[in-house]
Amino acid sequence: MSIKHVIAATKNAGKIREFKQILGEDAQVVTMTEAGFTDEIDETGTTFEENALIKARAVYEAMKGRRPFDLVISDDSGLEIDYFDKKPGIYSSRWLGEDTPYDVKNQIVLDRLAGVPEEKRTARYVCSIACVLANGEELVVTRTAEGRIAFAPSGEGGFGYDPIFEFPGLGTFADLTPEQKNSVSHRGKALAALEELLKERGML
Repeated sequence: MSIKHVIAATKNAGKIREFKQILGEDAQVVTMTEAGFTDEIDETGTTFEENALIKARAVYEAMKGRRPFDLVISDDSGLEIDYFDKKPGIYSSRWLGEDTPYDVKNQIVLDRLAGVPEEKRTARYVCSIACVLANGEELVVTRTAEGRIAFAPSGEGGFGYDPIFEFPGLGTFADLTPEQKNSVSHRGKALAALEELLKERGML
């Protein structure tokens, strides 16, 4: 058995791209909008795990019986900056305004950290991936990528806060190739952990 049809509970093109890169060429990954899900999902959880499950469950329940799929996958991820008491955290996409461009958000982060030394710029990306299989079984994994906030944006790749999140010895996430990023990123690690769970169930 292999995974052929996946509905991703997201509209984020960057996340879809990373899901496709890691799930493999054979997996057809469509967004929830492409699958016909147009409702807004209230992310009322207080943790990344809770919000990932809320999104995956909502799309699963709406799509069940309407179209064939092997699984619904969702992630909730964000940036925790220790100097900001781990903010923006679960509010990363909505922080400073949901429609505010990330280059503006990133510059605000850098401005607020002006003069803060390297050892106090520690941060991490967190990713929780929730998966609801066609039979209703739920899987959740969480992984992190530890790093620091750079002193200036760098790189043309990635998305979100990637240009200012520096991974030790490699540069910012926006400096990395997709393959390099997937090997060390929070989402890459979480998807690898999910892959192992799916293998245990004979789905990969």
